[in-house]
Amino acid sequence: MSLRTLERDAPSLFKNRLPAPTQLAVFCALSLALMVADARLQITAPLRQALATVLYPVQLALLQPLRWISDSADYLEKLEAAQRAAHEAEAKITAISLQAHQAQLLAQENQQLRGLLNLRERLPVPAQAAEVVYESPDRYSRRIILDQGQMAGIVPGSPVMDAAGVLGQVVRVQPFTSEVRLLVDRDQAIPTEVSRTGVRGVMYGLASNLTSDTVELRYMPRDSDVQPGDALVTSGLDGIYPPGLPVAVVTAVERQGATAFLRIDSQPLAKMQGTRHVLVLTPRNSVLAAERPIAQELATLSQSNADAKKKARDDKSAQRRATPAAPPGQERQP
Repeated sequence: MSLRTLERDAPSLFKNRLPAPTQLAVFCALSLALMVADARLQITAPLRQALATVLYPVQLALLQPLRWISDSADYLEKLEAAQRAAHEAEAKITAISLQAHQAQLLAQENQQLRGLLNLRERLPVPAQAAEVVYESPDRYSRRIILDQGQMAGIVPGSPVMDAAGVLGQVVRVQPFTSEVRLLVDRDQAIPTEVSRTGVRGVMYGLASNLTSDTVELRYMPRDSDVQPGDALVTSGLDGIYPPGLPVAVVTAVERQGATAFLRIDSQPLAKMQGTRHVLVLTPRNSVLAAERPIAQELATLSQSNADAKKKARDDKSAQRRATPAAPPGQERQP
């Protein structure tokens, strides 16, 4: 075996290659010729169309993930913008709703204050405004707490009203607050009368006042002229409530056979729940007690003036009698 068979030298055909510079020049000339030919003769246009047609599905397949990514990013961006706009719209709606609610509360408060102002001008006794702070935590009574007390001149027993009618009575006074027993409390009693007929009775809160805002007119004889719809006002017999204050309206009249009195249920005119502004009236007996010394002083002053005038008249008459008569034809000297 010849040792030349193990040689790995290339055949003579492949050894006769052009030098690298020559190959570069040839290829550059060929490329330039192809570009000029394509620019002038458009000889590669059919080839390009064929390649574009063949490669179009491949391009779509390669671009589809990019489109998915772009669409996903666009969807997430739009979703975030929509959520942000929804939150802003919800916040605006909440603010507008709050403003509308506050405007409604202000309108109601303004209406209550106007009603109290008009009522205050018609009251026969002095009154001062107060605001309800909260309801009493006692579960077995109906009471409210006002923001005015002894420092404001409120005394126990003072009647309390809202714009519609009698609300209750002050039962306890602190330096800066006062406690009011409502009209529907079971321990509250007010002497009233039927404004249509003048029939008098005593109004009490019901025993079930914790679940009802009705009152009962007691001790009315069976033959009393009381009808549903009659207005009940204060009679003023207790010396605390001025006469004629609106209290309630009769809702039901029952004649029970076993008793000598009528059962009369009434609906208070005042708002037992949700009232914010009230008027605290000075008790009538306090007003009368304060007016009594003034009346006595006025009477004394009037009597003194009358005595002084009488004395002046008597002195003038005595002076006239003491003056001598003048002779005829002569005028009396002053």
